[in-house]
Amino acid sequence: MAAVAADISRLQPSFFNSEAISVRPLPTPRFLFGALAISAVLMTSAAPAIAASCGSGSFDAWLADFKNDAAAKGISQAAITSGLNGVTLDKAVIARDHSQAVFNQSFEEFSGRMIPPRLTRGSNMMKQYGSVLGRIEEAYGVPGEVLVAIWGLETDFGVNIGKFPTIRSLATLAYDCRRSDEFRAQLLDALRIIERGDLAASEMHGAWAGEIGQTQFMPSSYFKFAVDFDGNGRRDLLHSAPDVLASTANYLASYGWQRGKGWEPGTPNFNVIQQWNKSEVYAKTIASFATQLSHAP
Repeated sequence: MAAVAADISRLQPSFFNSEAISVRPLPTPRFLFGALAISAVLMTSAAPAIAASCGSGSFDAWLADFKNDAAAKGISQAAITSGLNGVTLDKAVIARDHSQAVFNQSFEEFSGRMIPPRLTRGSNMMKQYGSVLGRIEEAYGVPGEVLVAIWGLETDFGVNIGKFPTIRSLATLAYDCRRSDEFRAQLLDALRIIERGDLAASEMHGAWAGEIGQTQFMPSSYFKFAVDFDGNGRRDLLHSAPDVLASTANYLASYGWQRGKGWEPGTPNFNVIQQWNKSEVYAKTIASFATQLSHAP
């Protein structure tokens, strides 16, 4: 869904798998592909004027002010404490954010590098989760091939979800002044995910820019689009493949995916794929991967 790059592009779903990170827009994402813009509809309201200014004073003072702001927005003290106590600034995250390179591979170069190593496993995943994917398509109208293609490109089917502590990354980027308001909103929604009981703060690890889960949702997208498809009472995009795939379908469906229609470039459904990732090269790679999966034996 979703996996945000050079200028957080899609406040959606990255870990950023080492391959895809250089192409995903980053929260404005999703992520790393030029100046991709995070959808305002996924953002919570900006911090009030009384909040401490980004980058001013010590990080600890900023964090104390943020905790007060979170409480004023109705987030429980339990979620604030479990999520933010002991959080420290991560200078490595700031360094990464300030040094993102412009992605300049062609579709042929990128897809040729990304699809072939994942095609066999993707075909196997189509078989392994065939029943689940069928039920997801019935519910949301999005074919399994598209979901599995996204899953494979984002994190190698859940293998490379990222190891950065999500709360620490988001707090660091909210404190920094490049995109402070956007990341404050993401940090607030990360606390809401904890409060809702979907994930514990200690479980929340992912990409350096705050993307969580096997298809790399930004917290605001996670909070808005994640679904409990396996019925265990949690929207778990780290460990539950049914939740991951259904949530990704829910994201695409919410942007107008047309049931039973194709997804080739130029179609309405391809435009929906570009809501997942603004990069035309990345979106075309998703579409091509999905098409190849649809023809796999």
